[in-house]
Amino acid sequence: MKIYNIYILECSDNAYYTGITSNLWIRLEEHQIGLYNNSYTYKRRPIKLVFRAEFTNVEIVIETEKQIKRWSRAKKEALINNEFEKLPNLAKKKFKKQLSVRVIF
Repeated sequence: MKIYNIYILECSDNAYYTGITSNLWIRLEEHQIGLYNNSYTYKRRPIKLVFRAEFTNVEIVIETEKQIKRWSRAKKEALINNEFEKLPNLAKKKFKKQLSVRVIF
């Protein structure tokens, strides 16, 4: 059974990078040495692994990665800090108060 990892890296500029791989330790080394000069992490090294999760289903790991990439920084940090109880509330959108406009003819 093949194992896939979702991982979150914290970059030197404090940005988060989310990725998937079937060989986490080799992939982390590739990020760290800057193997691909057009990758997101290349100019943001050094990087630090802050989260990982293992999956056995490739479709689920791909969908989960896409979902996490859309999350806010606060929601990613709750995941990283194992504060799972915060995730539902962080999913709620906060809308700015809108001005009420009346059109008079």
